[in-house]
Amino acid sequence: MRKFFIMCAVIFSTISVSCSQGENTREKYDSQISQMIKDADIPFIDLIYHSPETDYRIQCINPDFYDSTRIADGTAIKQPPIMQAASLSKVVFSYIVMKAVQNGEIDLDTPLYKYTDIDRFKDKETARKLTARMVLRHRSGLPNWSVAASSAEWPTSEITFKFPPDSCYDYSGEGFAFLQRAIEAIKGKDIETIAEEEVFNPLGMTNSSYAWRSEYDTLAVYGYKDRVCEGLRRHPRANVGYTLRTTAEDYAKFLNELMTGTTLRPEIKEMMFTPDTNRAVRFAGLERPCDSSIFWGLGIGVEKNARHGNILWHWGDNDTFRALFILMPQEQTYLLYFTNSNHGHDIVDRMTALFFDDSEPFALSSWVRDEIGEE
Repeated sequence: MRKFFIMCAVIFSTISVSCSQGENTREKYDSQISQMIKDADIPFIDLIYHSPETDYRIQCINPDFYDSTRIADGTAIKQPPIMQAASLSKVVFSYIVMKAVQNGEIDLDTPLYKYTDIDRFKDKETARKLTARMVLRHRSGLPNWSVAASSAEWPTSEITFKFPPDSCYDYSGEGFAFLQRAIEAIKGKDIETIAEEEVFNPLGMTNSSYAWRSEYDTLAVYGYKDRVCEGLRRHPRANVGYTLRTTAEDYAKFLNELMTGTTLRPEIKEMMFTPDTNRAVRFAGLERPCDSSIFWGLGIGVEKNARHGNILWHWGDNDTFRALFILMPQEQTYLLYFTNSNHGHDIVDRMTALFFDDSEPFALSSWVRDEIGEE
């Protein structure tokens, strides 16, 4: 079984590296990633690593979860494998918002009630204080969700505040959904149309969508929780907080645009990537050592790292799908992966050690993995 597992990893990998690295680098990456997902009980990973010297991709299948015949004939994971981006959805939307800022369509500090309704908010006086900047920095004071975001009740559920707006960091999908309604009202279009026009079509992200597509019935990968398959978990409506379906290949095009693209002017990118002066303490009232290095830009995480400078990053957690990207503008390098398992973040430290040759784990790893408090 071990030989078969490594073989599968190599079959699904492609790499272009400098002559000094060559086959040894590919084999090292393939074998270690294969072992990582086996150790962590992850059924499938779609991963891309890019640096000025290396372009590496692997689609690695763990045969403990799939029939060997279907692995051999390529039907275990259909191509292209459509994965849930989870909260990586938010970064694509933040890019859309920053384009709107650049175009003068929205002001980061204008209260959002001037663009859209605040009907769902219990405290409307407080809701009138909310701005796009507060939402993008996760300082809206709103809960992650009022109720489960894929439930029938969510669109009409009442929203209450956890904290006063702009008083502290507190991660909120509900805030992003409110900003989504504002952008839709400004542009007079639904978010899927906006995303297609602003991001997916220009960047050639042909397999990406916030809304369900008919081809996903065949191509979407099933998610697993503790080795139990829990199916596709289709979402009933497009929500910028978590419903993006995509591939590593598609999302890498977006990361390349963030890193080297010219659609956003330099000063707009700088606004997006500049960390807030306040630390992103993930669990209010319970500060951890990792919190001292984690901040938030406008819709994107920032780790202040002594070796790599400001690291841009975001994690995704839809329970049975977990994803992560780590982007280092100073080094023109990024790592991106999607998994179909609730154990997808158990491999972060091993991944950063493999690709960035760091003996010390990144702060973002503890920030993401320490599951304390309400999420």
